[in-house]
Order: sequence, then structure tokens, then C-alpha cells
Amino acid sequence: MLSGDDVNVAGIGGGMNTKARVLVVLPFYGGSLPVGNYCVQALRNLGHTVEVFEAPDFYSAFTALKGLRVTTDRLQYLENSFLQVISQAILAKVETFEPDLVLSLAQAPLSRQALKRLRKDGVATAMWFVEDFRLFTYWRAFAPFYDYFAVIQREPFLSQLEEIGVTGALYLPMAALPSFHKPVTLSAVDRKKFGADVSFLGAGYPNRRVAFRQFSGYDFKIWGTEWEGDTLLERHVQLSGARISPEDAVSIYNATRINLNLHSSVQAEQLVSKGDFVNPRTFELAACGAFQLVDERALLPELFNYDEMVTFESLEELHELIAEYLHDEDARQSMVAKARERVLKEHTYEHRMQTLLTFISNGRENWPKVRDILFAEGAGADLPADLQAGLGKLLNELGLPHDTSFSDLAWAIRQRQGKLSELETAVLFLEEWKKQYS
Repeated sequence: MLSGDDVNVAGIGGGMNTKARVLVVLPFYGGSLPVGNYCVQALRNLGHTVEVFEAPDFYSAFTALKGLRVTTDRLQYLENSFLQVISQAILAKVETFEPDLVLSLAQAPLSRQALKRLRKDGVATAMWFVEDFRLFTYWRAFAPFYDYFAVIQREPFLSQLEEIGVTGALYLPMAALPSFHKPVTLSAVDRKKFGADVSFLGAGYPNRRVAFRQFSGYDFKIWGTEWEGDTLLERHVQLSGARISPEDAVSIYNATRINLNLHSSVQAEQLVSKGDFVNPRTFELAACGAFQLVDERALLPELFNYDEMVTFESLEELHELIAEYLHDEDARQSMVAKARERVLKEHTYEHRMQTLLTFISNGRENWPKVRDILFAEGAGADLPADLQAGLGKLLNELGLPHDTSFSDLAWAIRQRQGKLSELETAVLFLEEWKKQYS
């Protein structure tokens, strides 16, 4: 079985050699927030220079507005005004960082006015809309203002985007981050806390609430939010329905014999929705080497082979599969080994970010901007050996590739804490000199 260290990010993708500067705008909160953080790490793993706009830092102030107890129209005005301030803060970050791309995740606080400004200034913008377009319809108001709009569904979504003038849409399914989503060895205490024969991690959507009422006979644990008010499920819900951290999610996946992966639906009368998109849990469980039973999805067969993922089409079939696999560890391990190998080869966030950046590069002339490279094609060879060694050591400390640009090196130095070294001071001095006289 491959380990997370076996992913060769240097060999991922193609068609784009120049490193990019990317500003990632995180959402205030929600399911796309950890996805944004995974994107940041993946972009850095690929050698790109990444800055993050930490929208969650402003969330408490935004929610505090509701505590003012003002009229609905006044509250809406205040919330919109607050979001405009956040957008202006993002624009200020753009002016300072000078990114090649502003990448937003679903629900990111970036206004249409700010997007218009970025387009006017020639800064590429992209959103990864990691939500169901049928349920979350705000994409109609925002998608036309992004240069690139990545989605987790195909038709009819792509055609509907084209109808409203979106020309830079692409299908970009979810993924896993192997350095985080991986097999872990748990202590006896954690295995008891997180372990179960059968478990589910996710929000209490109507179809799940009804479906899981049939699971009282199992050693069954439910993790996640929005499960309150159901007395039949109450004894199965863990931690009083608290939000589960990504770190604890990995522990739950690893500790559980059979992880249920029932996709969400607001239609309680159809428990197995047979929808199209594949949720992030599918990839994360596979990357963790955790066994899962997942409901049939229209887009799943092109992502995993039949011998890599066990699927079900009805609750009756799900119960049969639980009985079949619960005490057959060899069968479970055989399946998870293949699923994990597939994820590492094709479905990591490094793969997704490379696909997105290559798509942008192929459709945008002279993108990303070519910056001055420190040691490109022998540049810097005439520098004293001790200076070359010092620069190489500094690049390693900062986690930067040796083909990084001078401006990216200066930016990384500015993000460090503590006293500057003589070399760092010299780099920043030269950067200011270059800005003044170039």
C-alpha cells in the first residue's frame, strides 16, 4: 500500500512550468473552509507562492451584528456593508501581494463589485464551487463575475453556466490531502472513543435522519451537527452533536470498521438520492485506508473502479453489505488498499490544483507572470560560494523551490517572525531598491 510520502507532486499534471502567486480567499465557516486550507497546502506542495485571506477571523464580528436586535432591513444593510468592508480588505491584500490568481472557495466573502475591480485590473479570479448547484443557487449571481468557475457536477450545470455567460467553467471533483488524510495508529483510549462497528460523520440531512433510525441494532455512532430533536437517534449522536474537527474526522475514519457514506438529500422520502456529485468524504475515507459503503452516484464510476469501492442503491442492500463485510476484515482491507492507491494516483488536492492552474494557463495568454528567477539556468553562478550556500539554506528554511523568484523570496521573508538575518535584510533592501528604480 502506498503511503502519503509516495505522492510525487513534482510529476503531477503538465502544461505549466512557471510558478504562480495565488491568494486564497477562505469562506467565513462551513464545509468548504477545510477544503480551502487543503488547497493552500496543495498549492504550496506544488511550489507556488500562496497567501491566505483568513475570512474566519472576521466571522465573530459578522455574527455579532445579529445581536443588535435591529429591524430586518437594517440588519441586512449592516451585513451587506460589512461584506463590502471585507471585500475592500481583500482588494488591499491583492494590491500588496500582487497575485497571479485570486482563488475563492464557495461562500467566500468577495463581492461582485470587488470581482469587477479585479477583472478590470487584469487579476485572474477563480471559484471552486464545492456545493450542489441545485440546492445552493447563489452561483447564478456570482459565477459570471469570475474568470474561472470550477464545479463538482457536470451536466446540466455546465450548460446552465454557459447560458449565463460563464466561459471559463470546468469540472473539478473533490479530493483528499494525503499528508493529512492517511492511516494513523490510534491509542487504546482514542480507539475506544472514536471506534465503532458502524459510524457516520456528517450533517443531519432529512434522508439521513430517516435512514439511520433503522440502525439501532448496530454498534453505531453518529458524528456531526444538526441531529438535535430526534429521540430515536439521540443515543447514537456523539459529543452532543458538536462540530467535528478535521483531525478528529481522520481518527473516526481510522477507528471505524464500516464507515457509512450516505450523500445528503433534503428529500426524506428518497433515502438514497442517486445524485451526481461525489462528496469529499469519499476521497478522504479512501486516502485514510478506511473502509466505506457509499451510495451510488452518477459520477462515481469515472473516479473509482468497481473493485475499489463498495456501493449500494437501497437501504436493504446497505444492511446486506454491512452483514457481509462487518466481520470480513480481509475483504475490507483488500478493497481499501485499491481505493487508497487510486486516490494517491489521481485524486489528491495537488492533482486538482494542477488541473485548475493548467486550465487557466492554457486559456490566458502569458499567465502566470514570469518573474525574475534566482538560480534559473545558472543565474547566480557568479556569486560567491558562501552567498550561494546562504541563499540555498534560506530557501530551504522557507520551504521555497530553488527556482523561486526574487520577489517571492522577499515576500516569504516578510512573513517571518523574529529578527532578520543579515542576508534577509539585504534581500529586503534590494527589493525596495528595485521597486524604486525599476
